[in-house]
Amino acid sequence: MLNGEAQALVKLEDVVMHYPVRMEGMVGGRRQLRAVDGVSFSISEGEALGLVGESGCGKTTVAKLMMRLLTPTSGRVVFMGRDVTDLGRREMRPLRHHMQIVFQDPFASLNPGMKAAEIVAEPLVVHEGRRPEAARVTELLELVGLHPGDANKYPHEFSGGQRQRISIARALALRPKLLVLDEPVSALDVSIQAQIINLLIELKQSLGLAYLFIAHDLSVVRHVCERVAVMYLGRIVEWGDREEVFNRPCHPYTQALVSAVPVPEPASRAERSRILLAGDVPSPLHPPSACRFRTRCWKAQDLCSEETPSLEHRLSGSGKAACHFPEQLESATAYA
Repeated sequence: MLNGEAQALVKLEDVVMHYPVRMEGMVGGRRQLRAVDGVSFSISEGEALGLVGESGCGKTTVAKLMMRLLTPTSGRVVFMGRDVTDLGRREMRPLRHHMQIVFQDPFASLNPGMKAAEIVAEPLVVHEGRRPEAARVTELLELVGLHPGDANKYPHEFSGGQRQRISIARALALRPKLLVLDEPVSALDVSIQAQIINLLIELKQSLGLAYLFIAHDLSVVRHVCERVAVMYLGRIVEWGDREEVFNRPCHPYTQALVSAVPVPEPASRAERSRILLAGDVPSPLHPPSACRFRTRCWKAQDLCSEETPSLEHRLSGSGKAACHFPEQLESATAYA
């Protein structure tokens, strides 16, 4: 597990999600798309865990499994001490108060025919069967930095950042313990991203929220999250505390990701060595044998194609890395 289980709010235990895919001209006609292949981690109350990796690695599928929007092929999902893996929609309903999600595109996730006040109030109408008082809606809008006068506006009347604030307010309406944030700032202008990131940090501290923060931008994750899990082709290849993952990455894939993080200081930028990966991410329909990163890894040897590396303790620190030949880079200046 990524952290202690005693106070875990949510746990994924060896979770697998395979999708059957019909293949023309293939004997049997079907293959398995291995979207998630044995992912385990836990998030404690009030903790923010960053889940990072390239597009298509399975991050969003993990989020849907955690939210029980999908039922895993195998493995367990435990929320607030209860095994929710096989719970039906009706049984999950009481738990939805405590887990909410904020999507990547705030325009696509908001009903264009509803006013901001109606959007924010909708979870209370659906889950509690009542329309909240105007004061509660105003409180939620102000909590995310919007004005009470915004309540009667439609989504198209807001900027992208304001629409994402409405999405966050809607997610907070039921006072959840866990927020799943799926690329919450990637669809926004760079000038607005920092405002939303600061808002999320403030909300986490003031409300004691736990976050699963999904992103491909490591610089954003570094600002928000205490722990980081790095995912590649359906598996977690490294995890640990924020500083050890960013300043002392062990897995070659993590090293490549961290080396691409922009460095503002010219002196540090000149010292850094950018790691460029060859080729593209293999298809999850037919992933490489054993170590899935080996086809792009400059350190790959015969063992990497024969034996799957397990998540072992790092060379130092409390985290783990799934690599047969880990080499800890200690260059806070180059990779910070």
